Amino acid sequence: MSGSFADGAAWGLGLIGWLWGRGSAEALWLGVVGLGVCAPVALDLLFGDPQRGHPVAALGRLIVALERTLRRVLACAGPTPRRERAAGVLLWLVAVGTAGAAALAAEGMGYMLAGPLGAALAGAGVTWLCVAVRGLARAAVDVEAALASGNLAAARARVGRIVGRDTDRMDEDEVVRAAVETVAENTTDAVMAPLVFALLGGAPLAAMYRAVNTLDAMVGYRDARYRHLGWWSARMDDGWNWVPARLTGLLMVAVAACVPGWSARRAWRAWQRDAAKHPSPNGGIPESVVAGAFGIQLGGRNWYRGVPSDRPLLGEALRARTADDIRRSVVMLYATTAAFVLLTAALGAVALGTMRFAGG
Repeated sequence: MSGSFADGAAWGLGLIGWLWGRGSAEALWLGVVGLGVCAPVALDLLFGDPQRGHPVAALGRLIVALERTLRRVLACAGPTPRRERAAGVLLWLVAVGTAGAAALAAEGMGYMLAGPLGAALAGAGVTWLCVAVRGLARAAVDVEAALASGNLAAARARVGRIVGRDTDRMDEDEVVRAAVETVAENTTDAVMAPLVFALLGGAPLAAMYRAVNTLDAMVGYRDARYRHLGWWSARMDDGWNWVPARLTGLLMVAVAACVPGWSARRAWRAWQRDAAKHPSPNGGIPESVVAGAFGIQLGGRNWYRGVPSDRPLLGEALRARTADDIRRSVVMLYATTAAFVLLTAALGAVALGTMRFAGG
């Protein structure tokens, strides 16, 4: 696909820049663009997530162990809302700090082995593990395939792997809605946000964001168990995703303007009208944009651990949802990722030209 070609070309430019420039401003920028953004995306498109030994799985085990330890301490001291919130802040600091330290250690090892290029390559590898374009797309396509074969039970099971809501009572329409919504929201969480933070602070900041998002997914609930312990994790996820979510929305609107049958005007109108109704200050943006672009309606009643949660309606039901909308959401995912990579490469080229002009 053209996006993969662009990723590979930019990655090659980054490597050439590092080897040729030996630390010059031009090489630094090409390294940031090529190895910080394009290389991780290219690696993800080529190989997807590692099937075994994924660091995010190890991070999840660390969070579980930390939570268990903190709850033992709270049980001895006497659990109060204030103490649970303090424990939640400590949980967040340890998990996020560990993720950042691990990324720094990986870059340090790369530097010892091959200097600045080795550190940059190690950082690209760490950022790759924070991005999940191919894995998210594959999971969504698997849901669509189960629906196409008429196997609703399999579709429920497969969508249950990528959503936090209950799936046992879903009909086909609700399975489609769940899949489209999670692909839209995770275009920010699993793709755009880690790449944005990789640009801002390299692999350590991307790894820290991955920890922030994982904590929110594991403890950022509003039920009785996590209302206080997960409060800080939920708030931090909202804060860290604020800019990436809005950048994702803008790029999705731009993509909608380029795809026949999609509507950028409806996407923008749905964003402005409906996104703020969503309980998340960020999740409503990509969901409303996708709903408007496709001409469908998202939102409605979800079930979480047997408890109903009514979500606002996003977009207009100009037509009924179908399983094909899952495929459309995957196309939006790939196109938005490609748009970000190309935008980053273009800005890098402009900055490079500016630096050369300034340098005479």
